[in-house]
Amino acid sequence: MKRETQLIEEQQLKAPGPGAVSVLQLVEQRSQANPNAPAVVGSARTLTYGELDRQANRIAQNLRKVGVGTESLVGVYMERSPASVIAALGTFKAGAAYLPLDPGLPEERLAFMLADAKVTAVVSSATLCARLPKGPWAVVNADELNSESSACTCPPRPVEVTANNLAYVIYTSGSTGQPKGVEITHGNLMNLVEWHVRTFHVSSADRATLQAAVGFDAAVWELWPYLASGATVAIPEDTVRNSPEALRDWLLASEITITFLPTAIAERMLALPWPQKTRLRLLLTGAEALRKRPTSNLPFELINNYGPTESTVVATSGRVQADPSDRLPSIGQPIDNNTIHILDEKMRPVADGSTGEMYIGGLGVARGYRNHAALTAERFIRNPFGQGRLYRTGDLARFLPNGEIEFLGRVDEQIKIRGFRVEPGEIISALNSYPGIHASTVSLVGRENGDGRLTAYLVLAANVQVTASGLRDALARRLPEYMLPSVFCKVQSLPLTLNGKVDQNRLPALNESNTLPESEFVAPNTIVEQRLAAILAPLLHVERVSAKDNFFLLGGHSLLGTQLITRINDVFGVELSLLSLFDHPTLEEMSVEVENLILAKMGASNGDGAVIPSAPVQEN
Repeated sequence: MKRETQLIEEQQLKAPGPGAVSVLQLVEQRSQANPNAPAVVGSARTLTYGELDRQANRIAQNLRKVGVGTESLVGVYMERSPASVIAALGTFKAGAAYLPLDPGLPEERLAFMLADAKVTAVVSSATLCARLPKGPWAVVNADELNSESSACTCPPRPVEVTANNLAYVIYTSGSTGQPKGVEITHGNLMNLVEWHVRTFHVSSADRATLQAAVGFDAAVWELWPYLASGATVAIPEDTVRNSPEALRDWLLASEITITFLPTAIAERMLALPWPQKTRLRLLLTGAEALRKRPTSNLPFELINNYGPTESTVVATSGRVQADPSDRLPSIGQPIDNNTIHILDEKMRPVADGSTGEMYIGGLGVARGYRNHAALTAERFIRNPFGQGRLYRTGDLARFLPNGEIEFLGRVDEQIKIRGFRVEPGEIISALNSYPGIHASTVSLVGRENGDGRLTAYLVLAANVQVTASGLRDALARRLPEYMLPSVFCKVQSLPLTLNGKVDQNRLPALNESNTLPESEFVAPNTIVEQRLAAILAPLLHVERVSAKDNFFLLGGHSLLGTQLITRINDVFGVELSLLSLFDHPTLEEMSVEVENLILAKMGASNGDGAVIPSAPVQEN
């Protein structure tokens, strides 16, 4: 209790910086002061601050025409690009808040989010506009606006925005079976931006990155502190950001000074060789528990960060030092104007060093869940230790002797996969609506290795025949890709605890007899297919791989893809690209690509059209 009291006293809330109330004001000041400076750099387009400001004005003018104003919510249905930045800034200029919408969302989920959020308008591209569900919202085609060279780019009529007004909404997985939108105010966002700029000494000389997936709240953090400071934000292509080696080379060549990377890929980057002279000075990471520390010879600092969407991206932060021991890194200390309370079941501070549930207070705490007052009241509670409210995280933690915080997992069943928070209840709801499934549960299997697979356990009706691919196709109409189980396991019944909950510890181990087949098994035929199957099976932790099996549907993802590429190189002596893996994900298709690469390298072929090296298969 002493440690808790001490930290509350030390963490007195600081007044926000004088002047600007919103990030928009800071970005507009930068645009006026240095309009020719580069603001956003994409693969095919660079926006100066002047161009960003003028094109955002055009978006704002058109949003105003369709009735957008203060407290309106505007969907931004775009790929991660300079155009999406223009749309978000244009929404701010119209006085409204923005809702990022990933173009990869299933149609049903997209339609739910648009309706649940009650958006006034959606800004999109010509290609994506055709995919938007029909609804009462106006649609603004950004491509058409850009083609109208004579269209007005003057600033829209000013709208007074206060710190309490809505800035953006991010949807997260919901335990009720539906996602929920977190409302973040301009005051919340300004506190994050001002802390970030002060702590990391951001200036117009910095070059940062925008890499997070659309709809992931880290993208907010990657963007606004830098545009508010006059810095440059660079956007890598997907094939670059998903390959640690390619990303490292791009960061160096692009002279990036600060970057954010999700935990899984950041850990891979730490293991790579780096030149001692580089402009990169800070690697920020977060999203999952960090398991690795930097070596003492890395030329940049590693910063570990923690924070649910409900606390405006970052609640705690701390530098991670090299340490020869196996002690895991902490999640640091509260950022400016945030407080952390670790409490027991009766909302009392736990003793120093004891485990309890983490509650977050201060200026980062969100307004609540959009259009869900009861859920807001349940998770955002009155602060018994001071002003404002506390957000109940559901995370377990404890204070360390040095005042830092150790993250210890979840109170409930929520899991994280590839940086996304996933409520199993949402997946279970979708599974249980499928004909022939009596009951189900979901678990993250193999998380101790840092590469867990989302696994569904199913109680099927008698004589029901289903395949994993069929179930996954059905789920894909409701759930985003990261929430689709990699494996489906048949069980006679779900093991229960004494209080009637599913006992995760008694779920059966996966094996060939209880795992649903992806589809009808087709045995690998050629030598290349057989060797690829021998590589894929242990990599994906499956018994066998069919010639028709899809790498990504078996639980593969970009990081595993880079490991697969390395093993293919070891066995066959050829370099399969990540893009080729995306385009040819089945074992059969992959085999053809490998054979073509071998032929190109050898410059000759044998009678059956393939050249197979004699190197033995290497398994890890």
